[in-house]
Amino acid sequence: MKNSSFLKAPVTKPGWRAVWLEVAFIVMFAANVAVFMIVSDETFWRGFILPFYAPIMLICGLAGGVFGLIAVIRQKERALLVWLSILVGLFVLLLVLNELMQGLMYFLGS
Repeated sequence: MKNSSFLKAPVTKPGWRAVWLEVAFIVMFAANVAVFMIVSDETFWRGFILPFYAPIMLICGLAGGVFGLIAVIRQKERALLVWLSILVGLFVLLLVLNELMQGLMYFLGS
């Protein structure tokens, strides 16, 4: 266990993994909003990329949150960036749960 401070960079490997996975998620999410949301459905490459892009983006967000939790709980990481990665991971989890609930409501006809 290394000494970690709140306002400094992470000092543990899971802490750094959490931060980099969340950075990857945020960059991919911004690209999704800036590119894929405004491109028309008729674009030929959109159908090839989105089935792989969206799950990878969400997995990065969830994995970053899990690594952040591991760093905080097991290795006593206290860096602000790691705590923020847990918040982003929670956002992704709520996003996925919302989509699952909407799909279930659609399937049940409500």
